[in-house]
Amino acid sequence: MAQNHEPHPDYEKLSWISNAIAQWIVKYRYARGIRNELMNCSADDVAGMARELNIAPSELAALAQKGPNAANLLQKLLIALGVDPNGLANDDPLVMRDLQRLCITCGYKRQCEFDLEKGELADNFREYCPNAFTLDALLKAKQ
Repeated sequence: MAQNHEPHPDYEKLSWISNAIAQWIVKYRYARGIRNELMNCSADDVAGMARELNIAPSELAALAQKGPNAANLLQKLLIALGVDPNGLANDDPLVMRDLQRLCITCGYKRQCEFDLEKGELADNFREYCPNAFTLDALLKAKQ
């Protein structure tokens, strides 16, 4: 009797769900590790880091938990707008830091990714991006 080696019809759905769960676990472990690292710092150290970034210590903890790639979409948006991210970081690090902070905490990442994939990010970001005002000011200054 031959064995049937065809995948179960729901295999793709189940695979997608298990991958999503695995990604969530990785993110959770990362966030927990960052929180533990900050907890190992003295209150003065955390306050100093937060002061250097011009944010509250509680906001520092929230930002750190998002991970090192949380502002990657900002880089892609800047490039789509014709703004050099490295040049901006060198020329105006405070503006770049503020743009990154807002990008990290943005609730529209899926819309941003969708527009990026469609090649419409530069046209649509003003509809939802918390950095739209600052980015428009940068674009006007660039002209």
